[in-house]
Order: sequence, then structure tokens, then C-alpha cells
Amino acid sequence: MATVRARHLPGAFPYLPGQSGYNKRLRAALPVLKRAIRVLARDTDLWHDTTWIVDSTPVECARSRPTVKRSELAGWAAYGYCASHSRYFWGLRLHLICTPAGLPVAWALANPKLDERQILTAILDHDPHLLTERPGLLIIGDKGYVSHHLDTYLAERGVRLLRPSYRNRTPRPDEALLKPVRQLIESVNDTLKGQLDLELHGGRTIEGVGARIAQRLLALTAAIWRNRATGQPIARSLIAYDH
Repeated sequence: MATVRARHLPGAFPYLPGQSGYNKRLRAALPVLKRAIRVLARDTDLWHDTTWIVDSTPVECARSRPTVKRSELAGWAAYGYCASHSRYFWGLRLHLICTPAGLPVAWALANPKLDERQILTAILDHDPHLLTERPGLLIIGDKGYVSHHLDTYLAERGVRLLRPSYRNRTPRPDEALLKPVRQLIESVNDTLKGQLDLELHGGRTIEGVGARIAQRLLALTAAIWRNRATGQPIARSLIAYDH
């Protein structure tokens, strides 16, 4: 189809890149994609939400042993374990901070062997203004974020972390809120994987995977932005855009 268009409409299609050219341009567009995600997110009323949800989810990059051995992702990607699906995978983990409505606030791709708590502090150190703009911020996470050091780090910045208590501690009263809120982040991950094909990215390099994950997050952000702007009842609904 593209060849036909270029042949019959040379003025509109003076040059069409091949696959290698497209991949090169996509990798170079990663900073632009990140910028677009932030611009659209800041243009919604959800951006100033004082409640965040944090979680990580696998981003598989290979399955066969030969592919793992020759992949350019070796040294960045690694074997990890997904407790939610009781499976091992080779790839990365997407660490996502979002609002309860699913609006991406910040994200990072990291080796699955790295500690979730370290990644969270690294994300917040990279964008310190995210915390200063939201006094009284509440971050909700799962048991992977249980850490006295993390509690202290966030408390020093005026942030409260709601997560399961230590096993030898009496559960706090507000822990009853964890289960329904945790379902929100799981539904966001399901949207990314089920409708936006997060794990079918096709990236083979660090820049390629980053750009393709950014594409999915930009699509999610754009849908939420449009749904809020047009008064749709469900901010994260992609039903109108999945055909």
C-alpha cells in the first residue's frame, strides 16, 4: 500500500524509509516520546492527584537460549521471576508510577534483578519536583516496597507510603484499603499488555525497547487525556480506539 501511494502521489510521499530506517528514527525519537507523555499528562486535571500507585511488571524480551546469548540487550536485561503469573522470564521490568485513574506520572525500565525500592528512589531523585509539587502525597505499593529506609526517605520529603506491614508488626488500620487499590494498578498493567501489547514490542536494543515501551505509554496517556477532555465516564477506556 505504501509503495502504491508513493508511486501515485510522489508529492505527498517523497521518501518512505525502509524497516531499518524506521527503526533508526524510532530509536532517535525516544526523548520526543518521553516529552510528549509528560506534556499530555500535565495537561489533565489528574496530573495533580495527590495519590499515586507504584508497581513493576515484566517486559519479556526473549525466550530461546540462543536469542538470549546473542541479544544486544545482554548485560541490561536478565532473568527474573513474575510472582503474579508464577513464571520466569528474560527481559526487563517496567516500573510505573501512575494515578489511580492510570495516568502515567513517571516510569523506568530496569534489570529485573534490581530492587524495586531502589528503582523507586532513583525515579524520584531524577524528578524531585514531582514530590515538591504535591504536598501530602500518598504512594501505594505492595509488599515489595516494605523497607524502613524507604519509609524514612519518603517521610523526609513529606510523602506517606501505604504498603503491607512487616510480618511481625500489627497491621495498620488503613491497610484495608490496599486490596481494592492494588486492583487498579493490575488493571493498568492489563491494559498495557492486553490492549497495547506491552510484551510484544519487538525491540532488540536498549534504545529500541525504550522507544517501543514509550509508544505504549504515550498511547495510554493520549487516551486518558482525550477521555478527560471530552468528559468520558472512564478515563482509561481504550474501547473507542482499539479497532
